[in-house]
Amino acid sequence: MNLAKQIEEIFTVCLEKLELAWWVEIITCQPACTYYFGPFITAKDAELSQNGYIEDLEQEKAQGIAVKIKQCQPMDLTICQD
Repeated sequence: MNLAKQIEEIFTVCLEKLELAWWVEIITCQPACTYYFGPFITAKDAELSQNGYIEDLEQEKAQGIAVKIKQCQPMDLTICQD
């Protein structure tokens, strides 16, 4: 791993601990779940990554997909309502 990548990872961890990291939050109606993907250093990085996550959920037949880019520190990466 190169130095720039290591610095980026350390910075991302610091942002996450301070609850300043950016996440892609995807809420689906069917199944009734909330998914978090991240962390990202910037909102733009999260935004650029969201399409891949949406495509994966669409391939799994998820319906009613809503996406938000937000700063948070999710306790769980997947929350499903049974």
